[in-house]
Amino acid sequence: MPQAESNASANDSRRYRILLESSRRLGARLSPDELHQAIFEETSNAVDAPGFYLALHDQGRDLARVVYFAEHGRGQHADIPYRGSDSEVLSRQRAYVVETDLSEGSVLTVGEGDSEPKSAMVAPLVHNGRVVGAISAQTYTENAYAPDDLEMLEGIADVAAVAIHNSQLFAELERRRTEAEQLEEIGRALASNLDPDQVVGLVITAASEVLDVDGVALWLREPHRPGVCRVAESGGEIALPVGLEWEITGDIAETVMVEKQPITLDNLAHASLPEHIAAYLKGGSAVGVPLVLENQVEGLLTVGSRQPRRFGAEELRVLQRLSSQTSVALGNARLHANVHALSLTDPLTGLPNRRRLQIHLDHEVAAARRGRHMAIAVFDIDKFKHYNDTFGHIAGDDILKAVAGVLADENRTMNIVARYGGDEFVSVLSETGLEGARHFVERIEARVAENEVLTKFGISISIGCAAFDPDTMASVNDVLRAADADMYDAKAKRHEELKANP
Repeated sequence: MPQAESNASANDSRRYRILLESSRRLGARLSPDELHQAIFEETSNAVDAPGFYLALHDQGRDLARVVYFAEHGRGQHADIPYRGSDSEVLSRQRAYVVETDLSEGSVLTVGEGDSEPKSAMVAPLVHNGRVVGAISAQTYTENAYAPDDLEMLEGIADVAAVAIHNSQLFAELERRRTEAEQLEEIGRALASNLDPDQVVGLVITAASEVLDVDGVALWLREPHRPGVCRVAESGGEIALPVGLEWEITGDIAETVMVEKQPITLDNLAHASLPEHIAAYLKGGSAVGVPLVLENQVEGLLTVGSRQPRRFGAEELRVLQRLSSQTSVALGNARLHANVHALSLTDPLTGLPNRRRLQIHLDHEVAAARRGRHMAIAVFDIDKFKHYNDTFGHIAGDDILKAVAGVLADENRTMNIVARYGGDEFVSVLSETGLEGARHFVERIEARVAENEVLTKFGISISIGCAAFDPDTMASVNDVLRAADADMYDAKAKRHEELKANP
């Protein structure tokens, strides 16, 4: 056998052994960090590579990252991003050697100055036709690499591409398992929570933990304002202010509100968003999924990234599942809130009932013991039973609702007016003394005298007032009894006046 053929056969045999051993070693590494270091070691065993880098490529996002590099044989993990389309080896899927002018940019170099490489070769990592990255061997001497070296690097690249694919597949399976466990746990937490505000907070936390995003926002529809959504809660580095409103129109409204489909904005700089919303986003990308409850869009769950990117199908699937869980949880929470509200509301007048009044009074009396002023006014419709028996129960209901309307109209937001029972009502006046209560009563008397329903039936009301006195009163019942006594005194005085002036 000629010497040249013998040398070629020996080289082939050596190359085969190296690649076989590399395949075995790299195939046993599933941890990304271990695998990246092992790829450097196997490359160094096969060719001269005191300088080295390994880059991974996400074609969908056109994003490449150097995840490992070495200088003078010392390797370290890294995270150096660059645009994949700017790389010739990634865009053309071609291996090549560069012996001079490495600074012209056709290949990334590791080091600078005295440590700047003089020779480099680079090969793409290709698996099933998809470029998953690139590796480069570099030296500090000129004209260091021969065609056999490039062929060896390509062989290492092929083995590394399979190992990286398997590692990514394993990592994806682990990610999905962890994600499924997280979503299951989130689902249980959402399903067991009946406070709408807490549900909203849980959703923000969950989306931030499960998805790799920079911001999360939960938008809820404004009642009686079609197409308007308001930020109920948000989180992340680009959190939107709570209360920010968005009147969704155009194509986005058609997609989200009508078709009930997700909306993806790959580049917010080119998206048709209102100026007051775009001002908070400053570019990047976002995706929004409608919250659908009983076939009605009740809001929008959005996530955003600082970088223009294409959200993948897996991310969208997770967001849709989270959106579905959120819709159910919000529906349950709202139903519970409505039932709870009904249990504390008088069905005829719509005012708080005696139970709700008692809860509020307990709180106010506790505050009054600490020094805050508090007064109450008790209202009793004079001769209500007579009117109810004479004109019928429907007329009696109209009278009760008319009195309730007067009291509700004059009630301040910080106060509460409730139906105490039968034809009695109570107003609790926070941060008000007895004199303030008397002024409030005078306004009520004037409004009763002007009310068309009440004047039609000749209705009059007896009123009693009392202020909480921490020196003489110990409980809610004490202040109620004092107001009742004042009311009966007023009734007695009126009775005496009628007797004296029949």
